[in-house]
Amino acid sequence: MLNIFTCFFIKNSLPVKKRLFTFAPFRCMYAAIVIFIGIAGGGVTAEKSEKVELDAIVKDFTLKDADGASHALYQLTEEKSATVVLFLATQCPIATDYADRVVDLVRTYGEKSGKKVQFIGINSNKQETLQEIAEYSKKHGFEFPVLKDLENKIANYFGAKRTPEVFLLDTERILRYAGAIDNSPKEPTKHYLKDALDLVIAGKEIPEKAKKTRAVGCTIKRVRIKDVDRTP
Repeated sequence: MLNIFTCFFIKNSLPVKKRLFTFAPFRCMYAAIVIFIGIAGGGVTAEKSEKVELDAIVKDFTLKDADGASHALYQLTEEKSATVVLFLATQCPIATDYADRVVDLVRTYGEKSGKKVQFIGINSNKQETLQEIAEYSKKHGFEFPVLKDLENKIANYFGAKRTPEVFLLDTERILRYAGAIDNSPKEPTKHYLKDALDLVIAGKEIPEKAKKTRAVGCTIKRVRIKDVDRTP
């Protein structure tokens, strides 16, 4: 802003040689362009970086399942003690290693258990079709909605990067835990999600160090963003 201010008053305030004034308009124009790009770029960054943080309320969203039926987060989670949002995949071997454990979690904490935890699967991989999702869910006995995130908007909102990766919401839809289901696809010794679920259902606080862990799995294959992502 100082450069532009100087541009407007340079002729009246500085007794410099005439040849210097020749370049003043160009300096002014350059400064104005830089500031304009900064403001415009800031708007784009703000829009791209919209992301829910831990201990913040998760916004409502609607996605469709493999049959084309729409499901809204707030409708699915109404009167639930907690909600587990799982980013899943059909072609990831690590996600498949967790399929039986996911089913066990649903059996232990889901609607039929009396604990009233809602499980919601989300598939954000661009190459995995609705038919694959339907067949995979049936094969592994997923008794919860698995929704297609066609443009990765929900994966971006949660900051999900891998499959499987989970996000735990409490009864007020506040994000309380994010990360891995446990510490090993094969023989886990720590059960991060289960421990967090027990605390949330009991209305207790999750220790700060236990609110976030690093998910290990296949990366989510995102769609290419036109005019932004110019990678080959």
